[in-house]
Amino acid sequence: MGKYLMLWDFDRSRIPVDIKERGIGLNMLLEMVKKDMSKGPLKDWGVFPGEFAGYSVVEGTEVDLMNLIQQYAPYVYFEVHPTASVAQVEVMIKAMTK
Repeated sequence: MGKYLMLWDFDRSRIPVDIKERGIGLNMLLEMVKKDMSKGPLKDWGVFPGEFAGYSVVEGTEVDLMNLIQQYAPYVYFEVHPTASVAQVEVMIKAMTK
């Protein structure tokens, strides 16, 4: 099982101009995020203030990650970065110094 940092960005061409419509859409997205955080691999989520972008932290398999991402298509784009823990880096360093 892996851990991934995902940087996400809204497809700005799909954001409603009308503020009320935008609020309804963003609320639907936030409810999806809260559901994903309560049930599964989504461990952390946040917005960069002043941007239509943010980050997520996901723990799981590649299949878990792909299933999560597909829920948000085509409204959100993701840049995915696998991460390594301190323990994993220690194993790598030990292998380097043998």
